[in-house]
Parts: sequence; structure tokens; C-alpha cells
Amino acid sequence: MGSCLSISLSCDDIVSHCWDSVFERVRYVRNLQENLQALTTSLQELRALKDDKQREAELAERQPRLRRTEQVNNWILSAEALETEINEVIISHSTQEIEKLCCGGYCSKNYRSSYKYGKKVARKLVEVEALKKKGVFEEVAAESLPTTLVDVIPSEPTVGMEPIFDQVWRHVEDEQVGMIGLYGMGGVGKTTLLTQIHNNFNRTRNDFNLVIWIVVSKGHKIEVIQDKIGEKIGLSSGEWKHKEQHEKAKDIFRILNTKKFVLFMDDLWERVELTKVGVPVPDSGNKLKIVFTTRSKEVCSHMAAQKKIEVECLTWDKAWNLFQEKVGKETLLLHPGIPEQAEIVAKECDGLPLALITVGRVMACKETLEEWKHARQVLKELASKFSGMEKEVFSRLKFSYDNLPSQKVKSCFLYCALFPEDFVIRKDDLVYFWMCEDILDEYGNVEEAKNESYNIIGTLLTSCLLEDEGNSVKMHDVIRDMALWLEGENILVDTGAYHAPNVAKWKNAKRVSLMGSDIKSLDETPRSPNLLTLFLRGRFLKRIVDDFFDFMPMLRVLDLSDNSHIAQLPTGVANLVSLQHLNLSYTGIKWLPVELAACARLKYLNLEYTRSLDYVPPNILSNFPRLKVLRILYCGSSNRVFFDNEKTMIEELQGLKHLDVLSLTVGGTSCFQNLDSHHILGTCTLTLCLMGKSPSSYLDLSDVAMANMKYLFKLLIKDMVDVYPTWITRLKNPNCFLGLQIVVVGDCTNLKNLEWLVFAPNLINLTVYDCSKMTRILGLNTMETTPFAKLTVLFLISLPQLWRICENPLPVPFLKKIIIVRCPVLTRLPLNSTSAQTSNLIIEGQEEWWNGLEWEDQAARNAFLPCFRPF
Repeated sequence: MGSCLSISLSCDDIVSHCWDSVFERVRYVRNLQENLQALTTSLQELRALKDDKQREAELAERQPRLRRTEQVNNWILSAEALETEINEVIISHSTQEIEKLCCGGYCSKNYRSSYKYGKKVARKLVEVEALKKKGVFEEVAAESLPTTLVDVIPSEPTVGMEPIFDQVWRHVEDEQVGMIGLYGMGGVGKTTLLTQIHNNFNRTRNDFNLVIWIVVSKGHKIEVIQDKIGEKIGLSSGEWKHKEQHEKAKDIFRILNTKKFVLFMDDLWERVELTKVGVPVPDSGNKLKIVFTTRSKEVCSHMAAQKKIEVECLTWDKAWNLFQEKVGKETLLLHPGIPEQAEIVAKECDGLPLALITVGRVMACKETLEEWKHARQVLKELASKFSGMEKEVFSRLKFSYDNLPSQKVKSCFLYCALFPEDFVIRKDDLVYFWMCEDILDEYGNVEEAKNESYNIIGTLLTSCLLEDEGNSVKMHDVIRDMALWLEGENILVDTGAYHAPNVAKWKNAKRVSLMGSDIKSLDETPRSPNLLTLFLRGRFLKRIVDDFFDFMPMLRVLDLSDNSHIAQLPTGVANLVSLQHLNLSYTGIKWLPVELAACARLKYLNLEYTRSLDYVPPNILSNFPRLKVLRILYCGSSNRVFFDNEKTMIEELQGLKHLDVLSLTVGGTSCFQNLDSHHILGTCTLTLCLMGKSPSSYLDLSDVAMANMKYLFKLLIKDMVDVYPTWITRLKNPNCFLGLQIVVVGDCTNLKNLEWLVFAPNLINLTVYDCSKMTRILGLNTMETTPFAKLTVLFLISLPQLWRICENPLPVPFLKKIIIVRCPVLTRLPLNSTSAQTSNLIIEGQEEWWNGLEWEDQAARNAFLPCFRPF
């Protein structure tokens, strides 16, 4: 069987379809002439529009980093292609096809040919009109990035900076970090490091679409920075450069706000106000990056840098590699003695890349051992005379000095050059030097002078002109050489001398330092009318001629400390009528001359650790009414030096109305209580040593005495069998030790604990040693206090029965170092996994002791395991 398909179409449908087809064909022929004219006109308009867009695009492309948009470029290409097609296929045949028409254009001699041609004309007319409508654009050109993301900046390769490069790059890749500041002293390699980071964008995959590099430099102007950025983003026309600052900022912001960019700014000396420039501020939302270099850590803070990274000098091995690279192996191998001399020369550069490179290049052509020895001598004694140092190194470092905020700060900086290379300078010593040389403003008390001094020291630290060493500072060797160069004849420094400098060299000097020298005798009399400071601190000086000080009328600071062989002062000290600072600590002096009374302007007198001192003239302190600092800790072979006649001594101390700082040793309860009864101990920042006179010494401290010592800063308890604790239980004023920061307890044979330390909330340093019966530091009851909350250093030495520091773990967020020596039964530290919030805690002790410690849990042990350093 098959199936049958039937289709039914009405006659009307067939007729209608045929008629439409015939009518459409007739229309193409009938409208041919009209459509052809319209096409010619429309094509001319398209050509004119195309030419206009072409000119606009070419004009825009004359500006850097601008090119026509892909949309405009594609439209122009389409217009050109369509124009060519119409000219070749249609317009060129128009005359021939028109001649085929007849009957007034309604018919054709070749109907089929005319129909096909008319249909092409009609369709091309539609295409032209459509393309004309698409030729409207908001902008014909836009910013064009270079074929590579960054224009590579030529630079020296970094040597020894790989770790810090990796550190910075990790922050660049971290989307949560927007602002990165690199700071460090001049010549340390900040620009070289920044250049390498900049160039690395060409070598790594990243999703940034714009990288900008500008040098800001000192005394920048917002408009100059805007122009530099404008050149990078195509806003560099003469018309744009003449716009107002706020108009430029709007234009820069409009472009940068659409980009994911990295902005490198080299050599900032002060804060750049990004909003005034027009630069969007990076945040976690826009994920933009700004990386800058500066010589000041303070600028990093002012720029709100999320990461402040110090670029430090090179370690010795890396510095040596850099130096060898610049000198060249050929030169180093010319003589077997050159490598040894080369190491000495390289060490004079103290790891500063700029100095290593400068000196290394100069020495590359030095082929004899004698030349290398000469270079070593010049760098050691007067580095400014070494070829290239003044021009290439010191002149660049001087920018940091010039940028200091005042002449006072500059004077304080230059003062630090008096100390030997690598010398660790106590910050408090600088306070008293500056105060007594009248560099600082005149203050009513030491605390105010100290506050200003520490502010100045902070400025020098953030400017990378000093290096922080906790309670002390250091000056980099090359920075020190630069300071000596700046001072010229104003300063005479010879810290390695074997013989005293010729007295003729003292004539114009304002400051002289012979610290650490090997000079044994000063036998000539210098004439130094302008001398303000004289440092004779050392080890070997035995004799000073009597008239040595006769011609130093302006001398204000004299430091003779550490000269254990000096037994007496010259009588010529009577001529030091301007003297304000006298340091005789750690000397072998046996008596003070009565002539010292002529130094009536003394503000600072230090006699600490003068254990041979047997005689002090009666009423000597009464001659120093301006005295602000008196240090007599461990002064004299016995307490009879000052306290044999307690009444006289107390009267003298009471007469010092401006005394702010006092250190002293007290050997008996009677003396202690007499001092306290006259309120001497309650008015000064006090360092107090309670020391027994014999192995059977006891000390009973009343609660009244301790309550009055509200300015007690440092307490030493030594050589006592015991300290009666009755005053602790009766203590009515728990705030009596608020100022106590340092406690040292040693050789107290019966002392079992130091439970009274709960009343010292600001304690930062605790040392306990040779207390044979001590079982714990703190008692069981801490009276609802949090002891050791500010403790940074804890030393426990030779405590054979100590088994606990305290009962429970303590929060010690500031703890930096714990040293445990010969404490065999101490099996637990007051630490758990959450007690120490600092990441740089160091615990030192014997490995056997460490392995025997008990911990609250494994997490606590794991937390502190990286902190341990065995010895």
C-alpha cells in the first residue's frame, strides 16, 4: 500500500505571489536612475565622513600614547572597502546600464541585466546609509599602552638585595597592600632596588595595565608632578600644561581611575598630596599600587604606607662580593698582599653600596701594594681626601643633612661624629652633652631637656643619619666621615692616636675627641679659646700636665671617664669657669682637688665607680648651685667618702635646689632613713643601690621610706643576707614604685622571693643573680595585679633553688629577651601559647635545661621553640 500527499493552494495566493515578484523586479528597473543618483550622493557623504574621522584620528595620534580606537579604525576600513566596491562594481557600469533603459525608464532593452543591476544599486544604498549611521563616536582616539607594559630603565644590577627584592615583590602582589615605602640612608641602593622592581613588570605575568615612573626629588611642586604623570598618560599638549592645577587633577583622575596602575615615585623628601595631583589613593577595593623611596622613615608615615621597608647596608660577605666585582680579579691578584689590604679598604665602606662602588672603581687601577696601603690610611684618617668620596659620596649624603629641620638638629647630628667608629652612644649621654653645651634651649629641669633630646634623636633616626640600638644609637662609618668633612677645622677627632695631636691643631677647634686613643700623657698646653667639648675618655691616660686647662675659657663639657690610671686632676681645673659637664666615672682618681670649686656652673657631675676615691673636700657640692645631675653610685672605697658625716652630706644635697637626677649607694638603714626624712629621695629621678657592708648585713626598709620614693627609677640590692619584708605587708601606697623600671638583685643569701615587684607595673628590666635560697620571683598572691606587663628583659643567673618565676602564665607583650643560667630546678616558664605577642623574643640558656622544661601544652612549646638560642 502507498500513501498519497495532496497540497491545496488557492488560486488567489498563487496570483498574489506572482504579482509581488513581478512588481519588485519592475521597481528595481523603474527606480534605477533615482537609486543610482541617491547612491552617488550618499557615497560622497560617506567619503566626507570617513575623511573627517581619518583626520581626527591622525591629529589625536600625534600626541604620545594616544591611538585611534579599534572601533573607529574598523569603521574607516569598512568605509574604504565599501567605497572601492561601489566604485568598481556599480558606478563604473552606470552609463552602460542607463543606456539600456527605454519607455521613459520603465522598461529595458535587456530586462534581466537591468533588474540585477538595479537590485545591486538598491542594496548598496542601504549599506551606505547604515554605515553612515555607525560613523558617530564619543572619541576617535584613546590612550595607547606601549607594546611592553613598562619602558625598561637602565640600571646597575643589584648585589645582595635579593631578599629585600623578594619581600617587596610579595607586597606588590598582595592585593591588600596598596602603599609601600622603601626608606634608608643615601647611597644604600634604594633607587637601584626600585628600578629592578619596576623593570620586573616586563618579566612577570600581572593584570596591571599601566606602570608609571617619576622622580619627585626635594622641593617638589604639584604641577611638576602632574606634568610628569601627564606625559605618561597622554596629557602633554601645550594647552593642557597651561591648565590650572585642579583642572589637571580632574583630567589625571579621570584617566587613572579607569586603570589598574602602579605608580613608582623615587626620592621623596616630604609627603606628596595624591588627591591634589589627581592620583587615586590605593585601597583594597581599587587594588592600585604606589611604591616610593625616601631617606626618611617619617615620610613613610606621612604617606600612610602600609608597609615600611628599610633598605639596609650590605652584610660583609655581600659587600665584599660587590667590592671585588668593581675592583676586578686581575687587580686583586697582582700581589699576594693586595687581597688583605682590599678587605680592610672595603670594610671602611661599612656595607654602603655607593661607597663600595666609588672606592672599588678608584682602586681598580691601583696595581701596587703601597697604593692599597695608602688608600687604607687615607680612608681611615681623612676619607674626604680619597678620590671621588667628596663628589660622589659625601655630596649626595649631604642632602640628608641639609634637609634636617633646624640648625639645632644639625648641631646635634654633628656632635655624634666625636665618637669613634662603630661606637654605641647612649641616648641619655647625648641628653647631658647637648644640655651642658647649651645646644638645647634652657630648660627648668632635666626631663624637659630629655624630651627634646629624644625628639631630636628620633628625627635623626627617621632621617637614617643614626642607627637605633635600643637605649643607644650608632653612626654609620661613612655618615660619620661625611660629618667630619662638614665640620672641617671646627672639630679635631683622633680616636686611634698613640700621641697627643700637635697643640697647633687645637687652635680653631670647637670640639676635640681623643676617645679610645692610646695616649698615656698630655704634656703640652693647648690654646683653645673656642673649645666647647673635650672628650678624653679612654683606657691608658695616666697624666695631664697641671696647666693643660689654662687656656680653655669656654670649655663646657669634659669627659675623662674610663681612665683607670688617672689618680688626680690637674689644679688647672680652676680655670674651667664655664664647665657644665664633668664625667670622672670609672677613673682611678683618689681625691677631688679643692680647685674644682671654681667650676660653679656645673650642671652634671659623674663620680660613679670611682672606687679609689677617698677624699672629697668639705662642702664641695655647695659650690655647684646649678647642679642638675649628680651620680655617686659606687663612689669611694667606702661610704665614708660622702656619708661618714651624714648630717653635712644631707645639708649639701638639700642645698642643690635644681637637682633632678641622683644616683647613690646606701650601706645602712640609718643613712637611708636620714636621707628619706629630709625628702631628698622623693624629689629626684633616683638610682639607688642598697649594699651591705658585711656578709651579715640586713636592711629594714620602712613602708614610709619606700612610699616616698615615687621617682625611683633603678633599684639595686646587693650583698645583703636578707631584706626584712615587714614593709611589704604594711605597704599602704601601692603606687610607690610607679617609676621603677630597672631592678637588679644579687648576692642576697637568705632572700626567698621578690613578691613586692607586683607594685612595679612599669618594670622593664629585671636581673637576679647569686641568691642561693630564692625559690620563686613572685609570691602566690599577685593582689589582682598583672605583674611584668611591660617587662622586656629578664636575666636569672645562679639561682639553684628557683623552681618558679610565678605560678601562672603571664601576658608579656613587650618581652624581648630571657636569659637563664645555672637555674637547674626551674622547669617551667610563665609562658603559654598566647602570653607573648612579640615575634622577636629570644630565650637563651643551656640546651639540657631547655629540653627539660615543662609546657602547658604542645602548642605553647611549638610557639616558643624558634625563640631558643643555646649557649
